[in-house]
Amino acid sequence: MNDKTLKTGTTTVGIVAKDGIVLAADMQATMGNLAVNNNTTKIYKINDSIAMTIAGSVGDAMVLIRYLQNHANLYELEHKRPLSTKSCVTLLSNILNSSKMLPFYSQLIVAGADQELYSLDMLGGFSKEDNFSFSGSGSELALSALDKGYKNNISIKDTIELAKDAITSAKKRDVYTGGDGIKVVIIKKDGIEELPIEKYK
Repeated sequence: MNDKTLKTGTTTVGIVAKDGIVLAADMQATMGNLAVNNNTTKIYKINDSIAMTIAGSVGDAMVLIRYLQNHANLYELEHKRPLSTKSCVTLLSNILNSSKMLPFYSQLIVAGADQELYSLDMLGGFSKEDNFSFSGSGSELALSALDKGYKNNISIKDTIELAKDAITSAKKRDVYTGGDGIKVVIIKKDGIEELPIEKYK
């Protein structure tokens, strides 16, 4: 199957915690009304301090991920320091905007170890988020949980639980959200940690 035709009706969230950022996503890939994979990764590392969630066309998103990963590697080799989150988002925004006549069908969340969280649309518009971000077909359902559970200076532990609640809330009502479990990634100053797959409550 050509991954260009594989689309993820999905739910992903990014939440700012006191000492880091938590990204979470479901693991179901869909093609039309058919669930074709229940173990799909929707969170990717760009470098050792930046990660990104994807929603939309897998093929389009993977092109962007590979480009960003390669650019981040080259940047670090040339400048002897990692690419910043803002620079990564600006580059991504420029790529998306330059292709707006033939857009990448992707909605993206980018988070970095510098405690910065951004959301981007497929035309390159982006915004820095102070508290949380969300994407995908289950966004409205996840947003309800995020609005209810988020508080300032929330701990990493509580943020993980909130992220799981948001994805689970979407799974209950959004037929395109699901899969074998919930993938959770923590981004802190000392690096990126991928947690074991969490089962739905």
